[in-house]
Amino acid sequence: MNGEWAMTAKDRARRNGIFGAAALALLLALPGCVSLGGKVPDQLMTLTPDASAGAGTSASGTLADAIAVLDPGTPRELDVQRVPVQVNDTEIAYLKDATWVEKPARLFRNLLSETIQAGGTRLVLGGADERYAAATKLTGQLLTMGYDARTQSVVVRYDAVLASPGGKIATRRFESVVANVRPKAKYVGPALNEAANGVAAQVAQWVK
Repeated sequence: MNGEWAMTAKDRARRNGIFGAAALALLLALPGCVSLGGKVPDQLMTLTPDASAGAGTSASGTLADAIAVLDPGTPRELDVQRVPVQVNDTEIAYLKDATWVEKPARLFRNLLSETIQAGGTRLVLGGADERYAAATKLTGQLLTMGYDARTQSVVVRYDAVLASPGGKIATRRFESVVANVRPKAKYVGPALNEAANGVAAQVAQWVK
């Protein structure tokens, strides 16, 4: 019995090895039929600052002088990596083939930080702990960053809140519009970058 059992186990192992090798060969032969993740977009959009601090640029100061730029709040339609389209007063869609590399709030915050730092008049803190330690904080709501089909324009609208030492609070709305934009990703992307930089430049002047 022991000999028969040993022979049966060996045969079974050989058979399983053959089946496993065949399955692996089939898998490798059909790469186009297998997906290990979601579909990757052909291209991803981002925001590139018009004004940027050059290599070797440095700044110094104290926490009392520093400003921290925090992620703005957003409405639900901007809490995704898509570009919203205002179809009419009550309907919102998303632009085909337009995908951000990350959520608009983070992209816009990075753009604001870089633009303010490039101005050279404020010490901008970027680390998470440093941002909350800075005496002055810039936050707010990114209300709109998308395409308006009614006017064929791109709109970026930001309600800024500047909290300064001593409990002083200042608010201001900033807006930039780029008109005559065709509703395709290759045109809307550059227009959004232009509009976002327009708002960032206005904010940088305001917080000087």
